[in-house]
Amino acid sequence: MLDRPAERNAIDATMVEELHGVCAELEREPGVLLLTGGTDGVFAGGADIAQLRERRRKDALAGINLRLFERIRALPMPTVAAVDGHALGGGAELSYACDIRLATPRARFGQPEPQLGILAGAGAAYRLVRLLGESVAKQVLLAGRTLDAQRALDLGLVIDVVPPEELLAAAHVTVDRMLRGSAVALRLTKLAVDAPEAAHPQLDLVAQAVLFEDEEKFTRMDAFLNRGSRGGH
Repeated sequence: MLDRPAERNAIDATMVEELHGVCAELEREPGVLLLTGGTDGVFAGGADIAQLRERRRKDALAGINLRLFERIRALPMPTVAAVDGHALGGGAELSYACDIRLATPRARFGQPEPQLGILAGAGAAYRLVRLLGESVAKQVLLAGRTLDAQRALDLGLVIDVVPPEELLAAAHVTVDRMLRGSAVALRLTKLAVDAPEAAHPQLDLVAQAVLFEDEEKFTRMDAFLNRGSRGGH
């Protein structure tokens, strides 16, 4: 859980380091990541402006937030962001790096970076185009449009909108639904979805070939066939 409530969960150097630590654990022992800012009406209000103010060219080229979000994006198992309240700037980009997003009615997604003299340089410029299309991405990035929860749902940016008190439970339902599937199939499906278009269809064929030999495939399909056989009597 993002836990800097007094600073509206602004992403600072300490949080970046802690999230890198979480990524390292999930790279060693793959599992589903659930990110939340709690239920205080804010997911992450962006980068810590006081720290951002002091960053210079070398810091931008180091990609402090971008490299973290790319690492989250590349985690082997699915990632879920449970967004209650504002996800702005780097906070929004953190949510875009996740595979699935849920929201409460008070969720807001926006990129106010140009108002601070910078651009959304931690993934929004290309992820939003893929997630929402060029037109909507430019509305958010250039025209400063903020997407409320209903608009985010209509556009497919979030999978569901639920009351704040139900957010974590709904997120766990989503996680549990994924975990009922084969972990290997989830990992290979994520690789296939995230791969560049040029990698298909060869990647799909290789991934399916691996799964066709996986013992879990036979176990799961036998169970399915046995259920069907019992249902016929």
